Amino acid sequence: MEHLQEHEASLEQTQRYCVQRPIYNEELLQGQLHRRERTPQTLSCSSKKAKSHLYSCIPILKWLPRYPVKEYLLGDIISGISTGVMQLPQGTFAVISMMVGGVAVREVPDEMIPVGYNSTNVTDSLDFDARDTKRVQVAVTLAFLSGIIQLCLGLLRFGFVAIYLTEPLVRGFTTAAAVHVFTSQLKYLLGIKTSRYSGPLSVVYSIAAVLSKITTTNIAALIVGLTCIVLLLIGKEINLRFKKKLPVPIPMEIIVVIIGTGVSAGMNLSESYRVDVVGNIPQGLRAPAVPDIQLIPAIFVDAIAIAIVGFSMAVSMAKIFALKHGYAIDGNQELIALGICNFVGSFFQSFSITCSMSRSLVQESTGGKTQIAGALSSIMVLLVIVAIGYLFEPLPQTVLAAIVMVNLKGMFKQFGDIAHFWRTSKIELAIWVVAFVASLFLGLDYGLLTAVAFAMITVIYRTQSPQYRILGQIPDTDIYCDVEEYEEVKEYPGIKIFQANASLYFANSESYTSALKKKTGVDPCAVLAARRKAQKRHGREIKKANALRKQASNDVEASVKHEIANDELPVNGRFAEASVQDMSPDEQERFVEPKPNIHSLILDFTPVNFVDSVGAKTLKSIIKEYKEVGVRVCIASCSAPVMNELTRLSFFDNTVTREWLFHSIHDAVLACQVKARSGSQADSDL
Repeated sequence: MEHLQEHEASLEQTQRYCVQRPIYNEELLQGQLHRRERTPQTLSCSSKKAKSHLYSCIPILKWLPRYPVKEYLLGDIISGISTGVMQLPQGTFAVISMMVGGVAVREVPDEMIPVGYNSTNVTDSLDFDARDTKRVQVAVTLAFLSGIIQLCLGLLRFGFVAIYLTEPLVRGFTTAAAVHVFTSQLKYLLGIKTSRYSGPLSVVYSIAAVLSKITTTNIAALIVGLTCIVLLLIGKEINLRFKKKLPVPIPMEIIVVIIGTGVSAGMNLSESYRVDVVGNIPQGLRAPAVPDIQLIPAIFVDAIAIAIVGFSMAVSMAKIFALKHGYAIDGNQELIALGICNFVGSFFQSFSITCSMSRSLVQESTGGKTQIAGALSSIMVLLVIVAIGYLFEPLPQTVLAAIVMVNLKGMFKQFGDIAHFWRTSKIELAIWVVAFVASLFLGLDYGLLTAVAFAMITVIYRTQSPQYRILGQIPDTDIYCDVEEYEEVKEYPGIKIFQANASLYFANSESYTSALKKKTGVDPCAVLAARRKAQKRHGREIKKANALRKQASNDVEASVKHEIANDELPVNGRFAEASVQDMSPDEQERFVEPKPNIHSLILDFTPVNFVDSVGAKTLKSIIKEYKEVGVRVCIASCSAPVMNELTRLSFFDNTVTREWLFHSIHDAVLACQVKARSGSQADSDL
C-alpha cells in the first residue's frame, strides 16, 4: 500500500502542465466564443415535475414506502411512547406558551369579570368559565392566523431566511433556550410554588423566585426527582457504553414514568407528602369550530411574532439534528408543515405549535429515527385524552422535571463551543456569545432577533474590512500567491498584482482605494502633488537665476529677456509655472519626484462577487488616477456576472475598454510585459 502511494506521488510530480495559447483579454476572448442560443422556458406540467413538487410539499409520501422496519421500528415505538408520556401535563414550548398567554390576558383581562356582586359559587364558576372560554378563542385565533402566515411564507419560498441562522447562532440560541427550560423545571423538581415570568430578564426573576422560596422545598418531591435523575443518568451511560451490544436503547424514560406513577399511587404522595402530581387529565375531544375572525386586527402583529419565533425554534432544532446525523433540511417544508398544523389545528381549538426542545431531545436520545416516532407520540396523547388519561394522574411532576433536565445534558455540552470558537474564529465566538446572552436575558423572541441582526452586522464587517494582498508568481508557473506568505514567490519588475478577498461596493470602496495605494507604494495624488511642488520650485530657481543674470550684465539684457520669454517666466509682472514637459532630463531629476517604480497594476477580481455603482465609480477613478502618473491598470479574472454588472453600470467607454480585462492573472502579466517592452522600445527609438 505504501509503495502504491509513493508511486502515485512520484507520478504526480513527474506530470507536466503545458499550454500554449494567445494572451486573452476579454475583448479577444469574447470575439472567439459563440454564445448558445437560449430557448425561452415554457411552463409545462409533466407527471415527473408534479410528483417532485408533491414530494417537496409532503415528503412522507417519498420516505414512508422505503421505511426500514427492522432497523427503525422498535426505536421509533420506544421513542414515541417516551415522548408521548412527557407530552401529557405541559405545553409544548415555554416561550410560545408565554407569548400566547400574554396576548390572551391582554385581550381578555380579569377585569372582565363583574366586581362587587353577590352570587353563588355556581355563578362565579360560570363567570370564570366565560373568561377562560374567551381566552381560548384568542389562543385559537392566534394559531389560525400564525398558521396562515407560515403557510403563505412557505408557499412564497421564504424559507431561505433559515440560512441566516448560522451554526454558532443556533448553538448559542439553543443553549440559552436550554437554560430557560432548565430554570422553568426547577420549581417542579423542588416542589415549590412560584409565579411564572416572561419577557426580558425572566430567567433572573425565575431564579430569584426559586431562591426566595428555597426554604419551602418539598423534601419528598426533591428525593423523588433526584432519584429519577440518578436512574436516568445511569441508563443513559449504559446505553452509551453498550450501544453496539444492545438491540435497542433501554427506555429509561418509560421505566421512570411507570415507577414514579406506581410509587406515587402506592404511597399516596399527593396526600401524604403534598407532592404535586399531574392531576386531572380531561377526556374527550371538542367539536370543530371556526376561529373568531373579529379578533384578527387586534392580534395580527402578535401572530407574526409567534409565527417567526415558532419557525425559528423549529429550524434551529432541525439544524442541530441535521448536523449531528448528516442530512439537509428545507426551510420551506418547515414553514408549510407548521402552517398546515396551526391552520388545521385551530379549527379543533388547538394551541400554536412549534418543536419542543425537551421532547425533541427525548425523542432523539431514546432512539427515534423518523416521523413515525412523532406519530406514535401523538397517538399516545390521543389515547390518553380519549380513554386512559386517568392512569397517569398520580404521576409526580418532579419526575417529568427530572426527565427534561437530564435530556438537556446534550444542550449544556454546547458551552464547550466557547473554547472551540476561541481557537478557530473570534467572529463566530462573538455570534455565539451574543446569541446566548441576548436570548438568555431578553427572552428567546427578542434574543433571536438581536442575534440575527448581529450576525448580519458581522457579514458587513467582514466585507467592509477584507484582507488585502500583493501577489507574486511561483517561478516557472502561472500560479500566483501572497508575496508575504512564501519565500519562493517573486514579483515581476514594474508590475504589482493587488487582491482583496471581498466584493467592491459602497461599504469598502474607500478602504479598497487606501489599501491599494498603501500596498503598491504608489499614491497618484501624492505623486502629482510632488510634481506640482517641484514645478513651482523650478520656477522659483529660474526666477532667481534670472535676477542674477540681470545684475551681472546689462549688456546681454535683450538676450536674457529672450531667454525669460522662452522659459515662460515673468509675463505682465507674474510668473507662470514651468511644465514638466519643458524640463530637461537633468532638471527633472533634480526638481521632480522620481516616477513610480511600476508601470502596470493588475487588480485580481477572482474573489469579487458583485460590484455596485459606487464600486464601479471607484474603479474608474483608480484607472484614471494611475493613468495620469503613467501606470496602466488592468483587471484579471473578472467573472461573467460582475462583467454584466459593470456593463449595466456604464463602466466601459472610450477611455476604459474591455481590452484591459483579462481572463487570468497570467494573461494580464504577459500583456503588461509586452506593453512595457514596446513602450521602452519606442522611447529608445526617439
